[in-house]
Amino acid sequence: MSASKDLYRSLRERIFDAIDAEAISSLSKDELLRQLTQAINLLADQDSMPLPTSLRAEFVKMMYDELRGLGPLQALIEDDSISDIMVNGPDAIFIERNGLVEKSSITFIDSDQLQNIAKKIAAKVGRRVDDSMPMCDARLLDGSRVNIVLPPIAIDGASISIRKFKKQSIKFGDLIDFGAMTPEVAKLMVIASRCRVNIIISGGTGSGKTTMMNALSQYISEGERIVTIEDAAELRLQQPHVVRLETRPAGIEGTGEIGQRQLVINALRMRPDRIIIGECRGSEAFEMLQAMNTGHDGSMTTLHANTPRDAISRVESMVMMATASLPLEAIRRTIVSAIDIIIQISRLHDGSRKVMSVSEVIGMEGSNVVIEEIFRFEHKGISDSGKVKGDFTTSGLLQRSILYEKARFFGLDGELNSIFNKVTS
Repeated sequence: MSASKDLYRSLRERIFDAIDAEAISSLSKDELLRQLTQAINLLADQDSMPLPTSLRAEFVKMMYDELRGLGPLQALIEDDSISDIMVNGPDAIFIERNGLVEKSSITFIDSDQLQNIAKKIAAKVGRRVDDSMPMCDARLLDGSRVNIVLPPIAIDGASISIRKFKKQSIKFGDLIDFGAMTPEVAKLMVIASRCRVNIIISGGTGSGKTTMMNALSQYISEGERIVTIEDAAELRLQQPHVVRLETRPAGIEGTGEIGQRQLVINALRMRPDRIIIGECRGSEAFEMLQAMNTGHDGSMTTLHANTPRDAISRVESMVMMATASLPLEAIRRTIVSAIDIIIQISRLHDGSRKVMSVSEVIGMEGSNVVIEEIFRFEHKGISDSGKVKGDFTTSGLLQRSILYEKARFFGLDGELNSIFNKVTS
């Protein structure tokens, strides 16, 4: 393997040094492949290199991918079964497929090639990453999300993390088929989305929060004006009346940054019916709660937390970032009046994603927020094939349920009752 790497490195350097970048960009794919094939054959024959036909063809593809694509990563980008690509250095590329992480056989020829590909990825989307700005967060042209960290911050070579963009939206029917939830849980979520309750989707990294939000958004009325706010645009709303806003990092001079908090404040002036924040992670939580409390029912966001109770604590902490002068009890009362439903999802050790609970924020008892679980996943061991087993249980809705009141207002209380009649019968 190292011998073929050395051969490729030698040919690559000589061919790339002779390349006219402007001329290359004007060539069609077939013409570029033909010229690369001729160049490799000429140099290999000229130097009497031991280069079989199959290896020559492989080198042609590798050079083409580096010139027109993302080099060694291109094959992984094109593989639809891969959801995440994680590069820890030139010889350490890991992928996630079907929820499980494995090491890829693909490698870079050296750290320089890896660093060049990292800079190329950033440049393609108008971002800069170099010694003065060694970290970069961006969205690729196909919608995939990418994070880059260069040395010396990344000790073992440039780090690249790519969360691939799924070409087709996953629907609740797909999530039921995957075992992420039951039809009853899905129906409850559909009703929650349709009757404009405010929803937080809570979970860990890679648990499927954005996928869940995309599925929920499909049941928003087409007559509503929706403003979405994201760091990297991943939401794919099908409604006709959608304004998509995306944050902007600071430029080379360190100015021009536009964060989520500014976008939420601006969104409130845009006459939205709903505001959807891709991920709430800072002081924008304060404006999000204000929006939920001032006529923008049906707003949604995601955040990182391991339980619904932790999600409430996270929101409290984020609001404190925005306004340290507000007493904790006042923050909690604002949260209770703003947030209706918390959907907790997790990625389990068998690679599956699952809704762990659907909870309703009921109110306050003393100074504490009261949360009541509507549905909960009860773990019941591991199957012979290594899959997590369990059932969804429910204790029904409380008399003071906000969800039931809103469902009745929208004429959906009959459908809501049918869920629990079916479960308990």
